[in-house]
Amino acid sequence: MTDLGTEYLNDLRDRFTTLRRLSERAAAQVGDDAFFAAPDAETNSIAVNLKHVGGNLRSRFTGFLTTDGEKDDRDRDGEFIIAPGETRADVEATWAAGWQALEGALAALTPDDLLRTIQIRGESHTVIGALNRSLAHTAGHTGMITLLAKHYAGDVWKTLSIPRGQSKTWRPEGWKGGLVVDAGAGGR
Repeated sequence: MTDLGTEYLNDLRDRFTTLRRLSERAAAQVGDDAFFAAPDAETNSIAVNLKHVGGNLRSRFTGFLTTDGEKDDRDRDGEFIIAPGETRADVEATWAAGWQALEGALAALTPDDLLRTIQIRGESHTVIGALNRSLAHTAGHTGMITLLAKHYAGDVWKTLSIPRGQSKTWRPEGWKGGLVVDAGAGGR
């Protein structure tokens, strides 16, 4: 039997992976003009959302257990600005670097780490609390990215989940009358 800490970490990795894939699949559905477009001066573009999440994840998860999650070299305000000449590839590199830091930190965590105390901006958090905080933050931005991409893609949008009107007929692979059979490790 798997212990609760191991199950939590496995599930958390799956949740973060899902958020990353959803964001990337949504962003991939728009061209560069829409990628950098913001509906108004107070709404972040897809690019800004990706850049901010990447910067946040890099800061939080580099030296996750040993250093404050708000790194001295982070330019949080700069994450909300697309500089002249900054390209989609630049933004996507920032995004990828953040995810690399997160994935490395998650791979190194053990159930014994979950109740340790870490710092974010000088405030104490349990590892569980910091992980949940980051998951919620990333999920919020994933929603924004998806909404903007869907808006800008318009009629060519390809749904990221069950298409409208198909909830009653959609079934996952292995579906057998209310049970998912042979869903793999731990039902994932």
